[in-house]
Amino acid sequence: MSSKKEMRIMVVDDMATSRGQILQALEDIGLFNTEISSDAMSAFKQVATKRVHMVISDYNMPGMDGLQLLKSLRGHPPTRGVGFILVTGRADDATIARGRSLGMNNLLRKPFTSQAMKSCIEAVVGRL
Repeated sequence: MSSKKEMRIMVVDDMATSRGQILQALEDIGLFNTEISSDAMSAFKQVATKRVHMVISDYNMPGMDGLQLLKSLRGHPPTRGVGFILVTGRADDATIARGRSLGMNNLLRKPFTSQAMKSCIEAVVGRL
């Protein structure tokens, strides 16, 4: 990817406040090309039709959780290579292991700072 201006990110969280915090952190680090979704199923449909470079998803959501979204993305050839960061306050060993086994690129623990978000993304895509 040639620049962070070109990087497209899908933010998925069922809570408007949490989506806002993620978007604010992304804006703080200069990432403005974002899409949002309030549920994982809608996010999957959007990502399958509108190419993004990365999905930043909450773990705990009704219906389909963040790891189920990850599994769906990895199982669908057009979205298999999309970067995936799980955001959670529940970063227990079992959740982390399951995420890694499904192809999670990184994990960000709540609460987080803009700098933590930047470091997390850079661990996936390189220096911003």
